[in-house]
Amino acid sequence: MSSQLNPRTTKYEFLGPPGAFAISVGVPIMTYALYFGCSESAGGCPPKFASLSAVSEVVIHSVTSLDWWKALWDTEAALIYLAWYTFCVVAWAVIPGDQVSGTTLRTGQKLSYKINAFSTFLLALGITSGTILRFGPESFTFIYNKWVGLITASLLMAFVQAVYCYAVSFNQGKLLAVGGNSGNLIYDWYIGRELNPRIGSFDIKSFNELRPGLILWVLINISMVCEQATRRGGLSKVTDSMWLVLAFQTWYVADGLYNEPALFTTMDITSDGFGFMLSVGDLVWVPFVYSLQARYLAFHPVELGPLATAGVLFTNLVGYYIFRTANGEKNDFRNGTNPKNLKYMTTKKGTKLLTSGWWGRSRHPNYMGDLIMALAWSLPTGFETPITYFYVAYFTFLLVHRQIRDDEACHLKYGDDWVAYKKLVPYRIIPYIY
Repeated sequence: MSSQLNPRTTKYEFLGPPGAFAISVGVPIMTYALYFGCSESAGGCPPKFASLSAVSEVVIHSVTSLDWWKALWDTEAALIYLAWYTFCVVAWAVIPGDQVSGTTLRTGQKLSYKINAFSTFLLALGITSGTILRFGPESFTFIYNKWVGLITASLLMAFVQAVYCYAVSFNQGKLLAVGGNSGNLIYDWYIGRELNPRIGSFDIKSFNELRPGLILWVLINISMVCEQATRRGGLSKVTDSMWLVLAFQTWYVADGLYNEPALFTTMDITSDGFGFMLSVGDLVWVPFVYSLQARYLAFHPVELGPLATAGVLFTNLVGYYIFRTANGEKNDFRNGTNPKNLKYMTTKKGTKLLTSGWWGRSRHPNYMGDLIMALAWSLPTGFETPITYFYVAYFTFLLVHRQIRDDEACHLKYGDDWVAYKKLVPYRIIPYIY
């Protein structure tokens, strides 16, 4: 395609190639570290050491040991993960689903997407539930027992896909991501060079965004419930804290899968290419980091009691209400309806920007709901360790970074209109705070 459709990237994100390399190495390290720093086999959350020097000695001894590196690989776990990914692909192919058009591309075209992620989720839950009912909770504890091997297998899958998508992006006729055509191999491989890599009608990016990692997150949580049930003498003995985490995160995933068409207006789909950033995030980070609270509760049960349970439940419901109603206002408005008669401003480009309702309180009210829910997901673990609150800290950083990226993109797109809009809606995420 011409250089007009695929302009050279002139501005780096994430501090450019050094930052891209650091994140590409750092994300896998952090994923493993959250296990070795918070697990039963490691000795606690965190493991108890006499001093920082003792920690250093253990780390150095491990990473310099060939046996330690070999232990990261588990052939059985790799086959299990491959079977899971294959199941997701086959389900996408055979389960009926509507065809939905995405946003208009720079070429003037719209891609078509098959919508059946929620059906795939229900099928996976049905198979899992049937297995547990037939063979008992102990039959589904293998995810807990093969944790490290499954991380390694998913990491390998993410790496292979990033390499493949980078390589095929050089084929003639590819539409590249505006931010992924810098000419630097490391940066473009990380950020994603091709905007919508496909194999026939199989869209690699949107598939990975919703299916193998997001659904696996719920299955992991179910496995953690089974692990706790096996230890405590049955599902009736599972703690209230574990049920809360499972309920909150399952509902969140189900909501995202049920509202699959909303994905196609997000920055990940409309602007970002598919590289290691998204592949490792979708396939490794989401299932194996976001499930940290459930994994902790599997070996460290916490009984909350009625009052604390009610408080945590209320916190999550507040977050979900803000998240869902804010997204509902935005989606209705984008689809040409305005049932609440919300106020808006019209830019010189003709685009309409909401200035009332939740979107008049802040420019990203859905992020505020997300952050409140993130806190509710960690509260059931109690306050004995800060590690289980890693998700809250990480998610805050992630959403602030996304807000900054979005602000920069909108300023380039709308110019002075965006400056005027920010005066009407001054708060970024949390009203009167940020």
